[in-house]
Amino acid sequence: MDQTVETDIPDWGPFGKPLFDDPGARALSRVGVVDVGSNSVRMVIFDGAARSPAYFYNEKVMCELGAGLSETGKLNPRGRERALAALRRFQQLAQDLDLPGLHVVATAAVREAKDGPDFCAEVQAQTGLHVAVIDGQEEARLSAQGVLLGWPGAYGLICDIGGSSMELAEIGDGQVGRRVTSALGPLKLRDIKGGRRARKAHIKGTMEELRAQLGQQRDRLFLVGGSWRAFARIDMLRRGYPLNVLHEYRMTTTQVRDTIKFIEANDHDKLRSQAGVSNSRMALIPYAMDVLGRLIRTFKPKDIAISSYGIREGLLYEQMSQEIRDRDPLIEASRFSESKDARLPGFGRNLYSFVMPLFKSAPPARVRLVKAACLLHDVSWRAHPDYRAEACFDYVTRANLGGLKHSERVFIGLALQHRYRNKREGNRFAPLYELLDETGQKQAEILGKAMRFGAMLWMHNEANIGRLRFYPKKRQLELFLPKAAEPLFNEVAEARLNSLSNALKSEVRVIIKG
Repeated sequence: MDQTVETDIPDWGPFGKPLFDDPGARALSRVGVVDVGSNSVRMVIFDGAARSPAYFYNEKVMCELGAGLSETGKLNPRGRERALAALRRFQQLAQDLDLPGLHVVATAAVREAKDGPDFCAEVQAQTGLHVAVIDGQEEARLSAQGVLLGWPGAYGLICDIGGSSMELAEIGDGQVGRRVTSALGPLKLRDIKGGRRARKAHIKGTMEELRAQLGQQRDRLFLVGGSWRAFARIDMLRRGYPLNVLHEYRMTTTQVRDTIKFIEANDHDKLRSQAGVSNSRMALIPYAMDVLGRLIRTFKPKDIAISSYGIREGLLYEQMSQEIRDRDPLIEASRFSESKDARLPGFGRNLYSFVMPLFKSAPPARVRLVKAACLLHDVSWRAHPDYRAEACFDYVTRANLGGLKHSERVFIGLALQHRYRNKREGNRFAPLYELLDETGQKQAEILGKAMRFGAMLWMHNEANIGRLRFYPKKRQLELFLPKAAEPLFNEVAEARLNSLSNALKSEVRVIIKG
């Protein structure tokens, strides 16, 4: 079966023409970036759809380059050796994978150390890699752009914490606003004399200076950085949260305070083991949580979201054209999955038109999820029939999809589950359903059953598969089928249509039009 997407269709309707086959997007199909941070050195190779790429390769080495920097003014000697070894490895991997080159940036530790220039020269001599040492303002801008890669319409305040610094940046209307930097990184705070009281006084004074530069920030707070992700894992543990996905994980200021108390009251080794946090990262949590506690007291955000996207994603975003940036990352990722894995790429567009009469009054945020579900409705067909429903739910709820809240992941997952199975009871995902309200669960069921029926009218992409009309007040569902599609409407298709009608609590009428 032909697995290509037609790109010469004159009207792609609400989806727009695919971008991943355009020259500008193909140039971003395999991009490698390296972040030489104060605490870790990480290489990420992005691959796939240009607007919402997959993580083809992701490796981190905890080097602690910035350990002891406050006292010696130099990079940690052991960390320097480990960082050089990591960069030699990354360069060899890039060559073996035929990457056009690695984009390498270094942040606070290298820019502040007296031997930072010498380190960069040694890296270039041993690997041929040029290390771009960026200042705090640029670090803040790239981290903010990373958040925009995942949330194009995001607004609020970005807080990126590394080993030796912490950056804040405003975002709104797709743009990065004011940016500030500080020395509130855990490795720096660890070197402050006088214990926790002195440390907290230092944090408070610095935070007041940052507020004087930025003013009030009462919108969403986006947390970027490994220490914040580790804190969120412990928050999930404390709350018994059912979905172990950090990106778009939400916390309230009250929950943050409760988790700080939880960490203070419990054995750190046990917390580390139970939450799946590394030893090196857990050692920095006490310093990071003091910063976070003062941050929310100072800026009083309305809510808090964890972003797995940061400086590395910001480097990729930097290379995107505005046309690519303006696209919805969820829809582009879903389209790419359809083009790669569906049996009939492009049919999702027809299926969307078919089911949309059931969602005429749905808000744009829900329509967006309907689009994504229709594009993804057939990407799990290779799974064993007995496990397709679970496979697609597992895929959506845990996949690397940008711009998707946890409740929205569950909505699409439930819809795809009903695409393959009439009922959803009796599986291991039941605790996750609680992340979606009852109305959302019901609408996901309706969408899934509509897709389950519509897939039975599967013909070539441009065929008229019929149309639905729904009258909510009359509780009447009508199916209009062209004569050419009548042979497809067998007893199995009829049973699926009746299941959809029952979910809508409506009567159904079938009209064959010759």
